[in-house]
Amino acid sequence: MTRIASRYIDPLTDYGFKHIFGNEPDKDIMIDFLNALFEGEKIIADITYSPTEHAGEDAKEKKVLFDLTCTGADGEVFIIEMQRTDQEFFKDRCVFYMSRLISAQLPRGTSNWDVPLKEVYLIGIMEFQFNKINSNYLHNIALINRDTGKIFYKGMGYKFLELPNFDKKESELITDLDKWFYLLKNLSRLDKIPDFLDKRIFQKIFKIAEMSKMTKEERELYHSDVKAKSDWNAGIRYAEKKAAEQARLEGKLEGKLEGKLEGKLEIAINLKKEGVSVELIAKSTGLSIEEVEQL
Repeated sequence: MTRIASRYIDPLTDYGFKHIFGNEPDKDIMIDFLNALFEGEKIIADITYSPTEHAGEDAKEKKVLFDLTCTGADGEVFIIEMQRTDQEFFKDRCVFYMSRLISAQLPRGTSNWDVPLKEVYLIGIMEFQFNKINSNYLHNIALINRDTGKIFYKGMGYKFLELPNFDKKESELITDLDKWFYLLKNLSRLDKIPDFLDKRIFQKIFKIAEMSKMTKEERELYHSDVKAKSDWNAGIRYAEKKAAEQARLEGKLEGKLEGKLEGKLEIAINLKKEGVSVELIAKSTGLSIEEVEQL
């Protein structure tokens, strides 16, 4: 449960994330985060924030609403999504978001392929685990050739940050990406800036995230968002508890039914040994004639 009475805001709330990462004057924070995430695969020199709502080409097409989107200096687009809990079609939604921005690059009725598509990347910051088997905390996903393992197309990709799997201790934080993971998970729990987060950009984040520096209106919006997140988490825990109880009850009922069936079968076997007719055994035990005959 997220605590409201902390010194720094929680970047894993909708408001907290956008307050830290989504302001044009402080875009150097997002730039540093993206560069740490791409680890030299790309160098992002500048970004411009884009509208978070993207409508289809006609009224029939579904609108999509992103948490944050920004465009790099070379025209590449970054979609940044926060996800609290797993959903059955979470991966489908990510693919849909990606395809919508790719298809929008070629206006309807145009068949000119003389210009390459702009790159599109989706970054998912997740507070849940994809599965219990893979313990990776960063997933880099791209279109590859299965036979060769080589990248088939470099213009799109997904990067998922699986925060529950990141459990490095302070002494194990080596790269800037390590420190970003630690900051995302622990900012709201800290009461001072750790020495190992002495980089200028981290110092700036702590300053922006400090509750005492926020206006009354900003604090009210943040507190409302924290409550919504707390209610959401409580609802999820309650649903999981009820599901477990239901499964337990169904298991007990199934066990009782199995026990009754075994008892009927034992009685039927004994009666059959005594020469009682199949019809009478079936009537006495509730078994079918076919079931009695097979004993």
